[in-house]
Amino acid sequence: MKWLYANYIKPQLDTAEPGEYELHLSLLGNDLPLYLAESQERQSEFTAIHAFFLGLRTGQGLPKE
Repeated sequence: MKWLYANYIKPQLDTAEPGEYELHLSLLGNDLPLYLAESQERQSEFTAIHAFFLGLRTGQGLPKE
């Protein structure tokens, strides 16, 4: 799962437009102490991996472009 996140999911998240979440992502990225920033990154990794697998299990897969 870590390979999938590092090589596919994370690059997709990095290029996604934040839209209405821009302020919240900016606050998390800039205001968290270093020890909490690492925990937040790990939580995001966990959530993104399981959201990806949920999409596969429910048959949604990835949107076609």
